[in-house]
Amino acid sequence: MFKDYVSLTKPGIIFGNLIAAASGFFLAAKGNIDWFLFLIVMVGTACIVACGCIINNYVDRDIDLKMSRTKNRALAQGRISVSSALIMSLVLGAIGFALLYVYTTVHAVLFGVIGILVYVGLYTLKYKRNSVYGTLVGSLSGACPPVMGYVSISNGFDIGAAILLLTFCFWQIPHSYAIAICRFEDYKAANIPVLPVKYSVQTARYHMYVYIVGFAVAALMLFERGFVGVVYALVVSLMSLYWIYLVKVGYNVENEQAWGRKLFVFSILIITVFSVLISVDYVNHGQVEVASLQPFQLAMQS
Repeated sequence: MFKDYVSLTKPGIIFGNLIAAASGFFLAAKGNIDWFLFLIVMVGTACIVACGCIINNYVDRDIDLKMSRTKNRALAQGRISVSSALIMSLVLGAIGFALLYVYTTVHAVLFGVIGILVYVGLYTLKYKRNSVYGTLVGSLSGACPPVMGYVSISNGFDIGAAILLLTFCFWQIPHSYAIAICRFEDYKAANIPVLPVKYSVQTARYHMYVYIVGFAVAALMLFERGFVGVVYALVVSLMSLYWIYLVKVGYNVENEQAWGRKLFVFSILIITVFSVLISVDYVNHGQVEVASLQPFQLAMQS
């Protein structure tokens, strides 16, 4: 039973969002880290994301039964009551927002509210089942955690926060299309109108080019605006080019699901590398500080 309650929160999604939130926090902190505040941001963000995921499980319990990946979920199978799940969601949401309100900034709370309203109100309840644009709408909610981490330090929505929001929005779309291609039959069975299912995998492939280029341009704006260093710019540029290469050259019409799986794995890899790099390759007072390179710098000075 405990495992079922934990599964309602979708731990994998929480973990991914915490990496994103941490990267935004570290980018804004530039090495001056308040570890208590960091812990509060992590716990608060985790609770808010869990709140949204539980509501998503509640709303989607009917279509979850139609998909092989989700048919055994606790709410879909009735192992957990609806009332218990909703109470758990409300408690976690209240804890998350209370922590952010008391210990962080109004901007962090605001983006927490935006994230959950878009994810639950617009994506889950309105667009997911009815429009091919559900992925675009959902991308905004997925881009809120890194901004929450950033504005908990910056205490304002500046150009850095805007770039993070844009970068994660662009990343979410090809990532989501890759999932839909991997799980094509599931989405088709549940009649969810994602782009690859409604308009073909080839159409989604063409859209991926646009959004990957958008991701690369937005990500490199952090370098252009002086937030991060050369190591970041080089790695992100090369990985973005390889992402485009996978979309173009790696496509296999005879096994689209395997190709989609490769794109999915690489999308996770590139956003993880991106998150790590903005955490360590930050620019502070005109000097690039790369945590991973500091031992080599010391060796050269000795």
